[in-house]
Amino acid sequence: MAAVSPLAPERFPEMPAIDGVAVATAAAGIRYAGRTDVLLALLDPGTAVAGVFTRSKCPSAPVDWCRGKLKGGKARALVVNSGNANAFTGKTGVAAVKLTADIASKSAGCKPAEVFLASTGVIGEPLPAEKFAGVMDDLVAAVQPGRWEEAARAIMTTDTFPKGAAAVVRIDGKPVTICGIAKGAGMIAPDMATMLSFVFTDAPLAPAVLQSLLTKGVADTFNAVTIDGDTSTSDTLLAFATGAAAKRGVARISRASDPRLEPFRKGFDRVLADLAEQVARDGEGARKLVEVIVQGAATKKAARKIAMSIANSPLVKTAIAGEDANWGRVVMAVGKAGEKADRDKLSIWFGGVRVAHRGARDPAYDEAKVSALMKKPEIELKVDLGIGKGRDRVLTCDLTKEYVAINGDYRS
Repeated sequence: MAAVSPLAPERFPEMPAIDGVAVATAAAGIRYAGRTDVLLALLDPGTAVAGVFTRSKCPSAPVDWCRGKLKGGKARALVVNSGNANAFTGKTGVAAVKLTADIASKSAGCKPAEVFLASTGVIGEPLPAEKFAGVMDDLVAAVQPGRWEEAARAIMTTDTFPKGAAAVVRIDGKPVTICGIAKGAGMIAPDMATMLSFVFTDAPLAPAVLQSLLTKGVADTFNAVTIDGDTSTSDTLLAFATGAAAKRGVARISRASDPRLEPFRKGFDRVLADLAEQVARDGEGARKLVEVIVQGAATKKAARKIAMSIANSPLVKTAIAGEDANWGRVVMAVGKAGEKADRDKLSIWFGGVRVAHRGARDPAYDEAKVSALMKKPEIELKVDLGIGKGRDRVLTCDLTKEYVAINGDYRS
């Protein structure tokens, strides 16, 4: 087991139980004997579901399954396994998701179409779905509310710590709870979410409202994180709303434009942002959390593209790992992004200190001062293109020898 990332939070957060959600975990032997590798979440009847998924053209079988079931808008169970991604597995993979849903639906007493699935782990290996039959009845019997840390640990692969976040907001003056878990440490260049993340709430939301919140919420959270520039085949972010808060007098929200939704939206986005940052903090082999800010671009879209060019550059990332404020590599990354830029208007900051200005080294550059800043575990890298009002930011991490070691040995 890899050492816990030095960027990890001190502890797993306090996360309240949510009415209508109960979870359990088990060791089914999907890839390794004796390792917890299955998560089951049971959801009360009437639970709304929404999802966003990878834009990879080679999606996993569970991704295809979930996309096909979303139109129903309702969920009764979530089954997640680690150790095997059930991706690039052909007809065998399709059969595996169907078998998994059949097993779970019989044990949970619901329809297969109400079972949502996610898998993470090695690509290209058949998923032994028959192993779920050996644990599913016990899982259903064991579910309890509020076991979030246990759930987060069950879905880890190369993660070094479990990831969770929660918020309590008020709708109609009544408390509403939001809890989320996530996993992801490598193969992270999301174009929808992260590798796997699941968010639960007791808010009484129509499926279309939940989908709108999710689609908009990922734009500046999960979609603004990159570890290594590689988008997973399995990226899945599902949100579930049990509606149990209606018992406490919270009226159902059927329109995304309902002004009562605004406090919930803010809390929901905070949970997504917290989980996304934890993914960046757990980047494989990471020792530095890096916030890349691009301003003065032609548009926000251009700023995002330039920020991702910087954040995904192996040369920028290795310089940060080496605690070297090498602005030349940042200039390179800006120039290759394909967006409008003017070399002679470009300014660059490391850790709040301007190192380059208007196409040259800053006249006040102090190597010792900047070197000291680069030793910090969290670094802000800012670029001002000086040509417009577009601004955006993304999170990433450094690129170390440990990343190569982890991925070189991944299937061993």
